[in-house]
Amino acid sequence: MRTRSLLALAGTVTALTLAAAVPASADGAAVLTTGAVGGTAAAVGDTLTAPLATGTSATLYSSPTGTSGVTCTSSQFTATVAGNPAAPGTATETVTGHSFNASSCTSNVTGVLGVSAITVDNLPYTATVASDGTLTVSPAGGSTVQTTVKLRTLLGTVTCVYRAPALTGKADNGDSSISFTNQQFTKFSGSSLCFANGYFTAKYAPVTDAGARVYVN
Repeated sequence: MRTRSLLALAGTVTALTLAAAVPASADGAAVLTTGAVGGTAAAVGDTLTAPLATGTSATLYSSPTGTSGVTCTSSQFTATVAGNPAAPGTATETVTGHSFNASSCTSNVTGVLGVSAITVDNLPYTATVASDGTLTVSPAGGSTVQTTVKLRTLLGTVTCVYRAPALTGKADNGDSSISFTNQQFTKFSGSSLCFANGYFTAKYAPVTDAGARVYVN
């Protein structure tokens, strides 16, 4: 029996940080600003949050061009600004939360009936955002970006653990978004129902700081 399901990770998970992009940067402003490009600097200690962009899904597919795997329509990340220098430069964030609503997840993997839970492990992560919009999410030294997915099957619950050394994404000021495309995770443990590789794709928008949109300079 087939259902559709996600495990996106995040990785990516877990991961991430603010939004914004390469075009229209403002030299001299802080790397991360609120309200507008070149606007008010996001303060160290501020909390940034973002849900999945409206009408999009987070996916973890078994191949970069396939459609077999897990899909979720509800996910959110939370990060704290750790450093925000003048642009051009690189801001740092601490990713403290990356959640997936299992009730929004489906799976089309043969033998899987549904998704019981998706947990992003080994938090917090460190995220860096450069003035050109490049976003990198990294685990603590000696650790990995890890996501645990629990799948319901006719034989009971199957636990799949996926790992990646880091994630790379892109920030876009057009909609204050951050996007991850085909970020590869490798199965660390789990049954044959857990595919060997998972490719995570998701777009989070808008990234906000106390309700104000965040931009990269």
